[in-house]
Amino acid sequence: MDSNDIKRLSRLTAILTILQTERIVTSLTLARKFEVSVRTIYRDIKALEQAGVPIIAEDRKGYRLMEGYRIPPVMFTESEANALITIEQLVLKNSDSSLIKEYTEAVGKIKAVLLNSTKNKTELLSKRIAVSPVIPNRNTSDSLTLIQNALTDFKVLKITYQSAQNDEKTIRHIEPFAFYYNLQESWLVIAFCRLRNDYRMFRLDRILKTEALEISFEPHQLTLKDFLDAKEKNFRIPDIPLS
Repeated sequence: MDSNDIKRLSRLTAILTILQTERIVTSLTLARKFEVSVRTIYRDIKALEQAGVPIIAEDRKGYRLMEGYRIPPVMFTESEANALITIEQLVLKNSDSSLIKEYTEAVGKIKAVLLNSTKNKTELLSKRIAVSPVIPNRNTSDSLTLIQNALTDFKVLKITYQSAQNDEKTIRHIEPFAFYYNLQESWLVIAFCRLRNDYRMFRLDRILKTEALEISFEPHQLTLKDFLDAKEKNFRIPDIPLS
């Protein structure tokens, strides 16, 4: 196998990974990424199809994998594995216990597919990383992953929220829109509040109860950048919840 064959095999593997990662990708995007012609990408896609990969071409949109198709786990490089192990130590200090649980389980699956030589090195690295004790373990919420799922599924949540001003408890129906991590190392969810009929920021540690409802909502037209720009303009810093 000459160098050109190796290059193409590497590119085909990378294209397959991108197709599994992205919902849809254009031939022009792939051509620019790999610095080849669009015609070369056409040949690569055809080669993958001939190898049995179910690639669907959507007119004027791009390529995607058939729904439900999965490729075997991709091998991580040593540097990629090290990056994940390093971030793991920071996640363990996170204020939301549900995020810690999901990330720990995900990293466990990743470790399972590492080569033995890489696995030994990541285990060594994990023992050589420490986070300052000045940063406390504050597991003050456990609803982040539930709210994440509601955001991506466009489902309304029913929450019991305790105000930071007067400790008043209210029942809210919210449409999760985005997340914000403030300077106090606390997660906030930006959501359209049906009670206030406006967008509000809710501190996760102030959400006493969360219930996912079988009520869908239309995707928001507002962008996160627009929301933060407006909030900064009106309040100078975006760390003042308005729930």
